[in-house]
Order: sequence, then structure tokens, then C-alpha cells
Amino acid sequence: MRIFVTGTRGIPDIPGGVEKHCQELYPIIACSGHEVILATRKHYVQGNKQSSWQGIQLVHLFAPHNKSLEAIVHTFVAVIKAWQLNADIIHIHAVGPSLMVPFARLLGLRVVCTNHGPDYERSTWGLIARSMLKLGESLSCRFSNELIVISSTIYNTIRQQYGRDAHLIYNGVPPVKPNSSTEILERFSIVSQKYLLTVARFVPEKGLHDLIEAFTSLQGDCQLVIAGDADHETEYSSSIKEQAALDSRIILTGYLLGSELQQLFSHARLFVMASYHEGLPIAVLEAMSFLLPMIISSIQAHREIDINPTRYFLCGNPLELKMKIEQFFDVPLLPKELRQYRRQLRTKYNWKKIADKTISVYEQAIN
Repeated sequence: MRIFVTGTRGIPDIPGGVEKHCQELYPIIACSGHEVILATRKHYVQGNKQSSWQGIQLVHLFAPHNKSLEAIVHTFVAVIKAWQLNADIIHIHAVGPSLMVPFARLLGLRVVCTNHGPDYERSTWGLIARSMLKLGESLSCRFSNELIVISSTIYNTIRQQYGRDAHLIYNGVPPVKPNSSTEILERFSIVSQKYLLTVARFVPEKGLHDLIEAFTSLQGDCQLVIAGDADHETEYSSSIKEQAALDSRIILTGYLLGSELQQLFSHARLFVMASYHEGLPIAVLEAMSFLLPMIISSIQAHREIDINPTRYFLCGNPLELKMKIEQFFDVPLLPKELRQYRRQLRTKYNWKKIADKTISVYEQAIN
């Protein structure tokens, strides 16, 4: 099959959940003997415009550097490119780019969509943008040949709101080995086994304001390391940086990838995710792959991940988050928790199994 992929900023090593999903999934599909062509957004790959990566052909297409317009304009251009290349399948990721599903169908393309979560619930967007994202979800349900969702929460929403069946295929995480190097720790004066770690974009739905409020009320010399940044600087992202600057124990590393991010996971004491909205967060799965103890907010997407129920805290409650940090900072995983982690990594979050299921969806879309 010739598979054309869009809805992502690009690969390799471009921050974002959809980007990481594509970076892990498509080399396996390409290795299975299929032709994979992935459309990047030009301004995200400046200085690294390679024509291929791990068996995937990369085409670098125009997208305006504008938060509201870049995804939809880029997907429009990508659909035309997929049609020109006579793709067997165009796979559109996320609900915003799915606004282009009817256009792709009009051109005669077979369309598979992956719903990575209800982006319209994010406070980042205004009313018009939320309405368009909701419309994108609706159009993907009405017009795609096949639909993939990454969590049972999204699956149930799609069934209830649109009466559409979908393929439930989870996000995954690759096998990892702890990284004993300490270059990134030394660069930022981070003390091994003395810090909390979170990995997130600087947007309100990630709950970083709650995490900082909870942490600054803690006593002691432990550190909070926040790996991430804003794609587009906003009032919220500026406020997070200002709050962090008030406490020398809070360390902002910016976006980190590859070996540098692995070092942070390998040396952390506790992983925290304070999100208000998620699809199925790859950062949490990465923490699990490093067998890292965690505490995460009690949103439905997080509750799909099988961890000790006492490690959840009430979403939006900094006081309870503080209490959970105090309770679990020095508590290692129990043998039962380790078994839970390993079972899920082997069965639910295995990229090879995910790739096989995705190929099966493509075959159904064609047939």
C-alpha cells in the first residue's frame, strides 16, 4: 500500500503527542513492506529537511506559522499532494485536520482518521476555533472510511454522540533502558533522585499552574523539573515561566527529546501529570516504560491506565496534589505495581501490535 500521512507537524524529533505517535508507528509500518509518505510543516523542519527517515518518505509542505490556521491549511495542501501521488490511503491525525476529510473523499481518496482526543475542550481555543474542531470530529465520523481512537473514553464518546463505530488502538511506548548519563542534569544543576518530573506543553489543560502551586507550598530541597515549552508564546505560558522564576527549585528545561529526555526519566524520583484533558498521554506511558513511580490527575483518560488507585489525585486540586507528593515522593513501586506496568507495556502499549492493527484498518478501508 501507498500510505500518505498528515495531521502532524512532522518527524523526527518534533515535540508533540501526535508527532511522537507518528515517529514510533510509521517506521514499523514501512518496515512491513508498505510505502509511507509523511507530510511535514515546513517551518518545523527548518535546517533538517531530509527527504526520508527510517524508510519513510518526507514531503515538506507549506503551512502558515499561525496557531489557528496552520493545521487546516497544511492538511488542505497535503490532501492535494496525496491525490497527486495516487495514495491508496490518506491517514489524517487529530480532529482539526479532519475538517479536510470530505475534500479528500471528493477527490476519491480512501481516508482513515485517528481521533487523538477532544481538542475542542482545551481552553487554549476561542469559541470559533472550538466550533471548528468539533466540526472536524463530526466530519471524521461521518465521512472517513475507517476511524481509529486511542482510548476507550474517546471510543465511548464517538459511539454516544455520533453513533459511529471505531477501532480502539492505544498509543504505545517503545522498550527502553535507563540512561545513566548525567549531562542534562549537570547542565541544569538537577540532583539525581531528588526531583519531580513532568513533561508537558505550556497550555492550561496540562495543569502546570496547579503543579507549581502545589510544589511551592512544599518544604525541603527537592526540585521540580518541567520539560516542555509553548509552541506559540501566550499569556498563560508567560505566566508559567514567571511563576517558576520565583522558586529556585523549579527548573524549566524547554523541549527535550531523545537521550536528554531519557536522562530525566531515568534519574527522576517521581513523575507527575496534572492534566485537565488528555487523549492517552504518551508522557505517562514513557514514565511507565522507565518503571517510574507516578501520581496523575483523576481524569478519565488517565484512569484507563492501570495503576494503583491511590496514585490519582483530584484534578484541579493543588492541595490534594501537594499531599500526594508528600505521600509518594519516597515510596518506590510495589512488586504488584511493577507487574501492572510490565503487563500493560507488553500487551496494550506495544508499538508492533499497534502497527499490525493499524495495517489491518488500512486493508479494511481499501476493501
